[in-house]
Amino acid sequence: MAFGRVGKALLAIAALSIVGVVLVQAGLVSTPWGPDSGEVRVVGNDSDSDEPKAVIDIEVADDRRERYTGLSNHDSLEPGNGMLFVHGSEQELTYVMREMDFDIDIIFIGADGEITTIHHARAPGPNEDGNDLEYSGRGKWVLEVPRGYTNETGIEVGDEVDIDLESNQTVVTSLGSGDLE
Repeated sequence: MAFGRVGKALLAIAALSIVGVVLVQAGLVSTPWGPDSGEVRVVGNDSDSDEPKAVIDIEVADDRRERYTGLSNHDSLEPGNGMLFVHGSEQELTYVMREMDFDIDIIFIGADGEITTIHHARAPGPNEDGNDLEYSGRGKWVLEVPRGYTNETGIEVGDEVDIDLESNQTVVTSLGSGDLE
């Protein structure tokens, strides 16, 4: 009798675990131990120097809810700061300026760590729907920084990006390896 209850409890735990894994893999929820912040370093594609063009402190948006909200709950963004949106694989993506109060640069980064597209995006006007301001590109990651930051630092399409994500328990580094999911 006791074995039957233990078996049912183990079956319930297994089912909940499977549901949890499916939700994380689908990007509907992030893992509680997933990275919340990190650093992005941008190196020129033709540079012989080890000095990066820019080092950006980032917040990480790695689940559907965080990617939907993005920077819309921020009043501004200081130079050297940004938000990195993490997707499961490289794909065609479209970002909008929903509920944004300030202009940004939107940088699409491929699975190989190379910048594929840069957009200089403006905030919606007073009678404008930010959903109509669409910016598309191909990438596995999308980096948003203050508008004009790419011009100020010389960041351009073809530059290489090194992503270092930090959390309380792990550090993941990627330079074109496509490891981050």
